[in-house]
Amino acid sequence: MIVIDHKAHRVNVSVFGEFTLADYREFEEVVNYKIKFEGPVDLYFDLSKMGTLTLDVAWEEVKFSRAHANDFNRVAVVTDSEWVTWSAWISQTFVNADVQVFDDAAEADEWLESED
Repeated sequence: MIVIDHKAHRVNVSVFGEFTLADYREFEEVVNYKIKFEGPVDLYFDLSKMGTLTLDVAWEEVKFSRAHANDFNRVAVVTDSEWVTWSAWISQTFVNADVQVFDDAAEADEWLESED
């Protein structure tokens, strides 16, 4: 299950349990809308409650990242999973954004809210 919240130039995503392709498509729709009308956005991913990730989601994430290489400013990922951390660092090779991984949601939010 995915929960999406957004505000000016930012999209917040929290994943609970299995992260499915339908969830990812919902995320893509919101981000595409924000980019179209606001330009580059910041992303906040709270994956600390994510259970599993389907293979089609992983592939879609690679395709989406490559298609939107210049559409993100900063990406904060909250997780305690080593696999997700490695995945975030690998994704950074596809986007021109500052990607940071946090184990604390408040620190991730503070980082995104801070001035550059």
